[in-house]
This record gives sequence, C-alpha cells and structure tokens, in this order.
Amino acid sequence: MAVPTDSQQPLARYERVVGAEAPPPPVVLVHGSMDRAAGMAPLARALPDLEVVRYDRRGYGRSPRPDPGVSVEAHVADLLAVVGDRPSLVVGHSFGGLVALAAAARQPARVVGVVAYEPPLPWLAWWGQGMAGGAALGAAMAEGSDAAADAFLRLVLGSDRWDALPERTREARRREGAALVAEIASARAGPVVDLDAVRAPVLAVHGARAADRHRRGTRLVAEQVPVAEVVELADAGHDSHRTRPDALAALVADFHARLRSGGTAPVAR
Repeated sequence: MAVPTDSQQPLARYERVVGAEAPPPPVVLVHGSMDRAAGMAPLARALPDLEVVRYDRRGYGRSPRPDPGVSVEAHVADLLAVVGDRPSLVVGHSFGGLVALAAAARQPARVVGVVAYEPPLPWLAWWGQGMAGGAALGAAMAEGSDAAADAFLRLVLGSDRWDALPERTREARRREGAALVAEIASARAGPVVDLDAVRAPVLAVHGARAADRHRRGTRLVAEQVPVAEVVELADAGHDSHRTRPDALAALVADFHARLRSGGTAPVAR
C-alpha cells in the first residue's frame, strides 16, 4: 500500500496487522539501518492484540530509493505520513528509535508515546566514529555506497553469514547502501532531536549485552526526556526485535496499556 508523503516520492508500502477489537493507540514499528519492515515482523507477530503498522523506510525494501543527501528530517516526515491523523505509539529500533524521538519532538499530538531501543546519538563527541557506521562511511568514500552496505553488514551479520547469502540477496542489500550512507551522514552532522522537547512518555530500552555506547546513549535519552524511564532487557543484544521479540513485545504491550489507562508510569523530570 502506498503512503503519500510530502516528498516527491511516496513511501511505497506498509502493512497493517489488526488484532481482534484492537484498542488504540495504533503501534507503528520503525526499523533501523540496513533493515526492513520484514525485520520487525517477529515483534509484530508477538503483539497479536494490538493494531501494528510496519513499513520499509525510504531507500529500503520496496520503498523508493532516496535522493542523494536524504536527511533524518525526511525519515521523520515519512513516519508522520504513516501515522497520519491517528495518534500512535511509535516503537523504533536503533536509527528507527532516533526517528521516533525526532517525530515526537516535532509533532507531540501525533506521537503519544515512544519505545526507543538503543537509539544512536552519533553527533556526541563520546559516541566515536568506529564500528559499523564508521566502516560504512569509510567504504563509501573509497568505493561507493554499495561497498558501504557490504562493510556494514559484514560487521553486523559477520562475514561468514553475509557471504553465505545468495548473490541476488546481497546485490539487493548493497543497493540500499545509498540510504545507509545518507542517514548516517545526516545523523552525524549535528543534533537531530531536541530531547527536552519530547513531551510524549518514552520507554528507553537497551539490552543486557548492549555495547557501552548504546547503553550510555539509551540512559542519556531517559535522563533528558521530561517523562521517561529506562529498562534493561535481559539476555538481549542490539537485535532483540529478532532474537527476543516476545520479551520486547511484553514491554511494548505493558507500556501501551499504561498509555491507554492514562498512567504511563515513567518518571516526570
């Protein structure tokens, strides 16, 4: 299903899964870098009683390829187009969490709550330039965006797993490198979200096996957002939406119930 946006290119498709008599608000899932709506499917299936929307962000899966230099702001506009006029709880993984927080800051009436799982804060000096994002930008400068996607996924998946994928699959994923490079560069250019301006309750989550900077960044989000709490997900790394979807879904469902009842429980600062 096409989603009209303010961009010249509409967002290609999103899926809606509706549980029986699903209570509001809808839940919108936003995937991270070099992922797709399909990557959020395990989490969506673990929320059978809620209305869940998941979509391919611009440049990924069946959504259109981005114009050069597409910004975090463009991803925020796309998310708000998916939300439409139905105030929603937005659940974002990694870069998707950053997009969710930015949308909440810009349109507080349309984003009534955020679950942000290990959102990156790459404009901060202590975040560093290493790991998958830095490797991707380095590869892009040397060999182009296809090489950026290759370098990123070799670090995230491991070279053996990446090399074992069919060549057709790897080629499709390499074509998503332009979106990867653009969003990393945009996020690193400067603060893309004013955390103090987020008025929606926020559940900031990191895995027990999170990298130090992901743990620190998640906790910083909880400290700076006015109404927020931080939760550590047991036995989870960065990819909990795939490896521990039931546990993550339990946090989302509980947060959703608290939003619905008007008792959000995060601590107001």
